[in-house]
Amino acid sequence: MNRVVLMGRLTRDPEIRYSNGENALAIARFTLAVDRRFGRRDGEQTADFITCKAFGKSAEFAERFLRQGIKVAASGRIETGSYTNRDGQKVYTTEVVLDEIEFAESKSANDAARGGMGGGYQSAPAPAPSPMGAAGDGFMNIPDGIDEELPFN
Repeated sequence: MNRVVLMGRLTRDPEIRYSNGENALAIARFTLAVDRRFGRRDGEQTADFITCKAFGKSAEFAERFLRQGIKVAASGRIETGSYTNRDGQKVYTTEVVLDEIEFAESKSANDAARGGMGGGYQSAPAPAPSPMGAAGDGFMNIPDGIDEELPFN
């Protein structure tokens, strides 16, 4: 089984291209910085920089919503290949072809992680939470007598 699950931040805005032909297909390429589980001995965090590709609807999602610094969770498969460069040397490639991409943080958390850079990805400041329940736990009290109307017990 060839299945990869990643969570990381985009190192730059995705590069978007469209295939030629009658039914043009969107192709997105970007790199995710994925923190390693354990840091270096001096305590500094280390990361792997993983090249990712997405096609079709996933690529269109990337084009519309993904920007440098945004944290995403993504899954797909590893694809390897090779080519001969201009100097005649064989170059091996490894990238992840994604079929699912999701936001891994709220817009406000992403903005804060990006140093407050908006760039078309701005959100209004989140209102301070107000306690709704009697205990101030953030849950709303259920009115008396509604038990008969609930679709579950």
